[in-house]
Amino acid sequence: MKKIVVSGGTGFIGSDICTQLLQKDYELILITRNPTKYGADKAKNLRYVSWDDSLNVIMDEADAVIHLAGEPVIDGRWNEEVKKKIYDSRIHSTRKLVQAMAVSTNKPKVFISASASGYYGNSGINWRSEVDSPGDDFLAKVCVDWEKEAQGANELGIRVVHPRIGIVLGHDGGALKNMLTPFRLGLGGSIGPGTQFMSWIHLRDLTRAIIHLLEEDGIQGPVNMCAPEPVTMDVFTQVLAKTMHRPNLFTVPSFALKLLFGEGAQPILDSIRMKAGVLESIGFTYIYEDLEEALIDLV
Repeated sequence: MKKIVVSGGTGFIGSDICTQLLQKDYELILITRNPTKYGADKAKNLRYVSWDDSLNVIMDEADAVIHLAGEPVIDGRWNEEVKKKIYDSRIHSTRKLVQAMAVSTNKPKVFISASASGYYGNSGINWRSEVDSPGDDFLAKVCVDWEKEAQGANELGIRVVHPRIGIVLGHDGGALKNMLTPFRLGLGGSIGPGTQFMSWIHLRDLTRAIIHLLEEDGIQGPVNMCAPEPVTMDVFTQVLAKTMHRPNLFTVPSFALKLLFGEGAQPILDSIRMKAGVLESIGFTYIYEDLEEALIDLV
């Protein structure tokens, strides 16, 4: 049985990944800020530890590390304090994990350290593949530095993978959760210019892809995590309205978002059209390639 250390395992994405790993009989060690909160969890092959525990000792047990921890990006108005939290939560946690690997006796074989589609910055209608250069805005800088920290594990002989995660569609979180209420009330519609591309992926496919990266020894470096066909915001809201049998009449203009969220409107307004080049090259099969099928499953 392989033992996996997971950070961010209690979050929206991490919870689903951990559920699937447990079903595949992996043994999990979840790093969390408050392990006592989950003391009543009696799941087989699962235990919780703190970031303050001796992580190097924990790394001695691990065959792999999946790092998903980080402050939410879309969670209100950005100011310098919020941006610092977004940056530090990713850079410092990644650094701490790599430092623990460096002083461990038996090092993990693979380090899957999450990144994001924000690496590419606002790209308009242009496709972005794993070989393309990063953008030059705040989120792009976060992603560049995040991946650079993770690459420290590669210097230790550990295979490093950076899943650049797009917009994740799932039942209990992510972008879709915030969009459902206005549509249910008949107040749904497009956001911003509507022409911005959304590189989306169903949570189940994201989970399957990350586990594939874990188990496939030949994959390393950046991997774009998105469905084969990104869509514009206008198309997304049209399909969502059709799926929910609700009108699609309203538009939230860009200036209103910027007024409300300031620079924090960037992840909503940026156009990122990712191509899942690595997943396609290895023949990864999606359950949900089509947006309408994905939304029918979720709403």
